[in-house]
Amino acid sequence: MISEAYTDALVLGAGPGALAIAAALSQENLRVGVLAASDPREPWPYTYGIWGQEVDELGLSHLLEHRWVDTVSYFGVGSLEPNSDANKPTKHGRDYGLFDKKKLQQYWLKQCDDASVSWHRGLADKLDVDKKISTVTTDQGLTLKARLVVDATGYEPVFVKAPKSGPIAVQTCYGVVARFNQPPLEKGQFVLMDYRCDHLSSSERAEPPTFLYAMDMGKGRFFLEETSLGLAPPLTLEKLQKRLHQRLENRGIKITSLEHEELGLFLPMNLPIPNLDQPILGFGGSAAMVHPASGYMVGSLLRRAPRVAKELASAMKNENASPAELAAKGWSTLWPPDLRRKQALYQFGLEKLMRFEESQLRDFFNSFFDLPKKQWYGFLTNTLSLNELVRAMWSMFVNSPWNVRFGLMGMQGREIKLLWKFLKPQ
Repeated sequence: MISEAYTDALVLGAGPGALAIAAALSQENLRVGVLAASDPREPWPYTYGIWGQEVDELGLSHLLEHRWVDTVSYFGVGSLEPNSDANKPTKHGRDYGLFDKKKLQQYWLKQCDDASVSWHRGLADKLDVDKKISTVTTDQGLTLKARLVVDATGYEPVFVKAPKSGPIAVQTCYGVVARFNQPPLEKGQFVLMDYRCDHLSSSERAEPPTFLYAMDMGKGRFFLEETSLGLAPPLTLEKLQKRLHQRLENRGIKITSLEHEELGLFLPMNLPIPNLDQPILGFGGSAAMVHPASGYMVGSLLRRAPRVAKELASAMKNENASPAELAAKGWSTLWPPDLRRKQALYQFGLEKLMRFEESQLRDFFNSFFDLPKKQWYGFLTNTLSLNELVRAMWSMFVNSPWNVRFGLMGMQGREIKLLWKFLKPQ
């Protein structure tokens, strides 16, 4: 068995969550190691979006590949609707950006390399934690020792434990980057949600609704993605692919050149917050950091990683601090009571939306984006305070049509438990 010298922190994983926390820890002058089954420099397969204000406040707008000023959604039925404004867009009035995945990855990798982070390849297989040190053993027999292990291996973590919470709602999508016989959206436009359903039969409109997420990439290239907000069990890729092609065919649009096919992102939306008393720390998907209402996480990684790293560096000044004590400091920073209460409210909302019929969902989002920009933006980015979030949700409720209010008031499934978590966070 081969053994390596120990570090202050050993990060498990190779994705955005792992690199974000590894880079942040390294910037605190800690000795950091990264153990990953794959090469952390391999290109990431998925796209990552973020609101313009969010990335500007982080000072990282230079990491964007594209930025749109014309940001809209469509919540009408479409040509089936007798109203002449059926295809009128809801204008959001906020910039939206798409990360250059390579630049974002390199941003974190450079910080790690500049701080001499040690890289290890292997699959974490066993974890032993005592009062002084944590030891990870790989499937090839390599042992790595650290004062704290940070599991950032994604939505099915290697070591982080979480309570059982019932079925997991999953956001699924099928997308293409392509050229078309005619533009599928207006020049320079970004479409956050297009819920128009005139391409579906009456029986299909009774099925779980999906929306189009789309953007003009410039030079005749467009990214289109048919998306299911969140369901348990999730919609299949075949269903989403069919819906996208139906949407295009209804408008006489055909793909002339397919550049890239995004074969589905299965994104768990309502993962339970992990057990906060375990002697290792989670981060990213492993720590349930995905936003239950929107699916966003990169902005949260960028904001929260430096805060967690700073608190851990302070805690590590105590040379006698145990892995359990260090993990406790990390968990309390990552998931303080107010954030746990907010998470319960977001998950409560998702439980409701999963049961909404197509017409309710369109009415819901019409009301949601009628909120003041600060409120709906803060809701989607998880940047409102707890009190601000409660006020926004109440305002949304009282100004919604009755079909939405009835849907929000009906209690079934896990809503009562989630409200209890809001009142008494674990």
